[in-house]
Amino acid sequence: MHLKNKFDVGKFTILAEMQPPKGVNVSTMVNSAVRVQNQVDAFLVPEMGNAVMRMSSLGGAMLLQGKGLETIMQVNCRDRNRIALQADLLAAYGGGVLNVMGVSGEDPGLGDHHQTKAVNDIDLMTLFKAISALQTGKDLAGNDLSGAPSFLVGATVNARATGDELEKELTRMAEKASAGVDFFIAPPVFDLGAIGPFLEKVDLKKNRIIPTVMLLKSVGMARYLDRHLNVTISQDLIKRLMRAPDKAVESLSIATKTISALEEAGFAGVLISAMGWEDKLQKLLDMV
Repeated sequence: MHLKNKFDVGKFTILAEMQPPKGVNVSTMVNSAVRVQNQVDAFLVPEMGNAVMRMSSLGGAMLLQGKGLETIMQVNCRDRNRIALQADLLAAYGGGVLNVMGVSGEDPGLGDHHQTKAVNDIDLMTLFKAISALQTGKDLAGNDLSGAPSFLVGATVNARATGDELEKELTRMAEKASAGVDFFIAPPVFDLGAIGPFLEKVDLKKNRIIPTVMLLKSVGMARYLDRHLNVTISQDLIKRLMRAPDKAVESLSIATKTISALEEAGFAGVLISAMGWEDKLQKLLDMV
């Protein structure tokens, strides 16, 4: 059953982020995904997150699809013009990739090639327009295609926004939905109270919202996320991690309870971001 069908029947879906390698040794990515293929509904393949050069999401997704694993290919506006973006989308569908996720892409200054110039030929909403056009059998220039793709389309939503910014985010979310977006990935959540204002405004029965569940690899990581990246992590949780004799075991326990809370709250699913602990995914999923 494809991801779209699972959404349609209301199944709580488990997505897992699978980062392509910085190089051509794909064994870690492929083996990590294959180990949990019966516990994960689809694997999200990022497109050079944080502007760090690595194998493309198209390449990573095609490798996993070749193993019979369902993927979500991330597409960003930063690195390619409208011709290349459309070409990649057609190539992906031709190779069996049925799910895509549009993002703007981080500033190249954050990455490992600081002299890089961002392309940004089209913005994110135009990218969604391009995907919609392809699905009607036309390209962005209005030319006919020989066969049209049919994608399940994802985007991001900032569920942590509050006040005026929340109203703007909800407007952007509605615009994305009108442009053909089917589901939304939200930032890491450790405390449902931190996204309370968002939950008061959004009907989870009508909107497929998928929060990210991130594995905390250390106390330092938890503190950094809380202080610098606006990811709310309570002091009680940080102290709990500090006291734990085995940080990895405690991190998995925290993630398990977070996933259960998100399912009980009515979210469409979760995206697990292992942050380099892909070898611990199976143990986590066994606990869920």
